[in-house]
Amino acid sequence: MIDPLSALIYGSLFMFAMLVLFFPVKGIFPRWKRSREITKRVLIEDGLKQIYESEYKRLQCSLTKFAKSLSISDDQARDLIDHLVSLQLVEWKDGAPKLTSQGEEYALRVIRIHRLWERYLADETSFNEKDWHPEAERREHNISIEEADKLAAQLGNPLFDPHGDPIPTASGELPKHTGKSLTEYKTGEVGFITHLEDEPPAVYAQLIAQGLQVGKQVKVLDVQKERIKFIVDGEECVLAPLLAENVTIKSAVHEDLKEDFTRLSSLKIGEQAKVVGISKSLRGQQRRRLMDLGIVPGAIVIADLASLGGDPVAYRIKGTTIALRTQQAEQIYIEEIEKESKVA
Repeated sequence: MIDPLSALIYGSLFMFAMLVLFFPVKGIFPRWKRSREITKRVLIEDGLKQIYESEYKRLQCSLTKFAKSLSISDDQARDLIDHLVSLQLVEWKDGAPKLTSQGEEYALRVIRIHRLWERYLADETSFNEKDWHPEAERREHNISIEEADKLAAQLGNPLFDPHGDPIPTASGELPKHTGKSLTEYKTGEVGFITHLEDEPPAVYAQLIAQGLQVGKQVKVLDVQKERIKFIVDGEECVLAPLLAENVTIKSAVHEDLKEDFTRLSSLKIGEQAKVVGISKSLRGQQRRRLMDLGIVPGAIVIADLASLGGDPVAYRIKGTTIALRTQQAEQIYIEEIEKESKVA
């Protein structure tokens, strides 16, 4: 015969185990089930994005390419596509998956959220630019349509993400993309960067390592079969054509051009200059902070004091002393003041 006390203890332990396993919302099984559902939804949304990107670029979306982009096997990729077909989001056409109108609408919704997050990360946070895309990938699945609309409104309903990709509107419309590949430009032509391809990450890393950013001015110096030499905001760069194809440039009208790229970082201690502008590549909080500090066109700035290592440097502007690092000072364009016109 079972001892009553032992039966009570074992019964209590069993009930406790059942609660831990199956308690609504917080139990192990509901959490596991919810996690599986989220993972499945993420895979569906990533799959729709991949098919859309292939169609947008007019590329064939083969099963192997589709599987590789999602880091799954070919068999898993086929199962996923079959599931998308059952949801009427995708159809097979000419041996490749194609989005239905419903699937395209869903894909554009996810892409809109992703690019809004990239815009937010670039303008409102200190995330490094190489981290914008992966962080947006992580966040894009955890926000509702209503929250995305609020985020868009907070950002001023931007038309493009920080890489220059168009952000779909709430109704699914895409702003027109302008410009042509850097490889199509000829020696002597000038324009502004309107888009940098951010995938694959290895290519994007090489582009930003050259100091390329959307908004920067480019002047082509020399075009050869094996390389393209150009100036970006006064700095000489060289890219192989394969990499240069990932840079889109829009021709500049003459009044937008800057011929002299004298930067605040070149100002010596005791010298003063007039601010003529801030690089277009400097966005969001960083740009607003400089303007709040008085770095606006027409302001007079004086290099006052350098730290022991030479970075940062203290500058006087509008009666206030501010410290700027070289990286920040390089984004500020100045016009040196003639000695006879300098004020004490």
